[in-house]
Amino acid sequence: MRAPAMHRWAAAALAAFLVALPAAAFYLPGVAPNDFHKKDPLLVKVNKLTSTKTQLPYSYYSLPFCKPNMIVDSAENLGEVLRGDRIENSPYVFEMGEPKMCQIICKTKIDDKQTKELKEKIEDEYRVNMIGVLLFTRLGVKGQYAGNKDEKSFIHNHLTFLVKYHKDETTDLSRIVGFEVKPFSINHQFEGPWNDKTTRLITCDPHASKLVVNSDTPQEVEAGKEIIFTYDVGFEESDVKWASRWDTYLLMTDDQIHWFSIVNSLMIVLFLSGMVAMIMLRTLYRDISRYNQLETEEEAQEETGWKLVHGDVFRPPANSDLLCVCVGTGVQFFGMLLVTMIFAVLGFLSPSNRGGLMTAMLLTWVLMGLFAGYASSRLYKMFKGSEWKSITLRTAFLFPGIAFGIFFILNALIWGEKSSGAVPFTTMFALVLLWFGISVPLVFVGSYLGFKQPAIEAPVKTNKIPRQVPEQAWYMNPAFTILIGGILPFGAVFIELFFILTSIWLHQFYYIFGFLFLVFIILIITCAEITIVLCYFQLCSEDYMWWWRSYLTSGSSAIYLFLYAGFYFFTKLQITKVVSGILYFGYMLLASFAFCVLTGTIGFCACFWFTRLIYSSVKID
Repeated sequence: MRAPAMHRWAAAALAAFLVALPAAAFYLPGVAPNDFHKKDPLLVKVNKLTSTKTQLPYSYYSLPFCKPNMIVDSAENLGEVLRGDRIENSPYVFEMGEPKMCQIICKTKIDDKQTKELKEKIEDEYRVNMIGVLLFTRLGVKGQYAGNKDEKSFIHNHLTFLVKYHKDETTDLSRIVGFEVKPFSINHQFEGPWNDKTTRLITCDPHASKLVVNSDTPQEVEAGKEIIFTYDVGFEESDVKWASRWDTYLLMTDDQIHWFSIVNSLMIVLFLSGMVAMIMLRTLYRDISRYNQLETEEEAQEETGWKLVHGDVFRPPANSDLLCVCVGTGVQFFGMLLVTMIFAVLGFLSPSNRGGLMTAMLLTWVLMGLFAGYASSRLYKMFKGSEWKSITLRTAFLFPGIAFGIFFILNALIWGEKSSGAVPFTTMFALVLLWFGISVPLVFVGSYLGFKQPAIEAPVKTNKIPRQVPEQAWYMNPAFTILIGGILPFGAVFIELFFILTSIWLHQFYYIFGFLFLVFIILIITCAEITIVLCYFQLCSEDYMWWWRSYLTSGSSAIYLFLYAGFYFFTKLQITKVVSGILYFGYMLLASFAFCVLTGTIGFCACFWFTRLIYSSVKID
């Protein structure tokens, strides 16, 4: 931030750093959450330091902030730990209904190392996160002061808290519904010898009309300088009701643009889906009627089109074991997303429950191992496989092993940066325990149950000698059709993808699960229809090798997802560090891989159902 004069710097700082966020999960220790009259203390907890420029969180007390007498770590769920949250107590203490003015927390002197760390964090635009007030405020600011052309770093060492409460007229009790926090950078001055309790600050007079008397001289970050940390607390009655306390925060995005984008995408996809369905129904009805008519009239005309390859269409593909594993993993992903989104739509995973969404997804993924093993073994048995334990092990370890390997490498890079985002050893052990202790056994149980079922019978017999595939036109080339097939599924989700990436990498809450569920349904329909259409054209060209192509047709949408992630990185983010860039593309590569597995499985299942349906509808000798 730059300003030629200090008053402009202060005004710009206020405009940029004013935070008006509601208190979501806010309870007083040992006090009913709606009892405003009790004077028990309200403890504000500190969380990580975050920056959208580095994507590397750090512990709050990694910088020379004032500390309480004893630092106490709060219990965190699995999702919070994986997000890099490190929740601890702080010296900020409120008493309900008791305003405080110019409260001194401590006076500290920073050395060369601390000065360097503070300047680096301010340069990278790190923000302080607090729990209880959901505070996100800049650590400091870099700019010019008093006409000096040299840029200097200034730290925000004074916070003004405005607690907003809503009073219930029937019970005469009140609930906290919001906070406003204004940060200031003040070079505090005092008279006489220093005493934390009795020293009176010249720059902050509690008897004046303004809580902060002098903010025209900011607190510079310089080695050997003493910094005095202070805060104010005020209370204000609000018309916002308890049920609407999240509205201010959740409505920060432009609803009109979001609604227009979603509706526009929905209408385009529904129109294309209707056209595809109409063409397919009319074409298929004509083909089936013609084939059956030829059989009844016993005409000697030569068969053409998709019926001609009936003796090879259900021939097992190359690398059939890998296909079974991929389909089983995709079923696991589908079940995880479906169950998680249903719970989210019903309100069980609200943004106030920090880390709840990630925890739910991990646990649901583990439990869905049962369906992964069942799906892979059923398909494996159809391909005449007999080593069901081998396919089970691959299903249980292939994708989780790749994901864990990428995660371990990225976590090592974060650990090398000494960031709090590095997952502790105990959490890594918990993840491995979930994998080996729950997920793997469930995959084995599902695979055993699936292999015990009768094999899926093909509607037509397979010839012993494979038929030669005729030369195909250029537009039926596998690479071309696969790349074309992924455009429509990606087009169904790319608008919502923007909001998802923003919530992940710009540290914003994602809460519109109703829209997300609708987009998920559109994605399923789109993947199924585009795969069926291209599979039908392929069979009409007498190319019966549809197994892997049906999987990759809709799965290729992950290529466009990764390309869009690259576009988002260069146009929306300001990441400059190499490690941060590696983290971004590493995690987006893993997300794209998972998206490929999911959409590929949807397309394969739809195509599998389609081929069985059409070949069971015609009379074949």
